Amino acid sequence: MSTETAKKPSVLFVCVHNAGRSQMAAAFLTTLAEGRIEVRSAGSQPADKVNPAAVEAMAELGIDMSAEIPKILTTEAVKESDVVITMGCGDECPYFPGKRYEDWVLEDPAGQGLDAVRPIRDEIKSRIEGLIESLTPAA
Repeated sequence: MSTETAKKPSVLFVCVHNAGRSQMAAAFLTTLAEGRIEVRSAGSQPADKVNPAAVEAMAELGIDMSAEIPKILTTEAVKESDVVITMGCGDECPYFPGKRYEDWVLEDPAGQGLDAVRPIRDEIKSRIEGLIESLTPAA
């Protein structure tokens, strides 16, 4: 199997509502990994829509999340992912042996204004940059 056809690493971001942290993380990874990593996000109890302050905070950095819709966490999504990153969903995240799990402790942006969401966004971006380095060979 050549490296060109090798399966891309895949990452699943999970939080309760799939409306803030996991959406921002997925948007950053999609943008910064430039197609080298497959990206999924989901929530154990998805909200009706993505947090408007999260959408606005990402728009400040030129990343458009306005069309994203919170998705329900499925067993299949976990099975198909190499790395599962949880953000405050505790025991509601299914566990499968052989997966790389990380729990990112991040403040929940739900109900917070833009000023409160910016530092959460910046912390997520920093963690995503480290994640990309760990998943992709140095160019």
